[in-house]
Amino acid sequence: MSGATPDLIYSVLQTMQSDMSEMKFDMRDVKVRMTMVEGHLGSSIIAISGVNSRLDRINDRVDRIESRLDLTDHR
Repeated sequence: MSGATPDLIYSVLQTMQSDMSEMKFDMRDVKVRMTMVEGHLGSSIIAISGVNSRLDRINDRVDRIESRLDLTDHR
């Protein structure tokens, strides 16, 4: 690199700066997308929790119905 001229070094640095700028833009895009994925995942977890809660209530109701109709095993 001892034979490199200042113009060549400047050209290489400009290219690197352009590449870095593009990488920063891409990283911002990745961060935005990741935030969206996290939001959707959080919504999915809340929805699943709601479904589990409803299933628990249905299970309790079925248990009471079975008990009233004497359909359960008495062990």
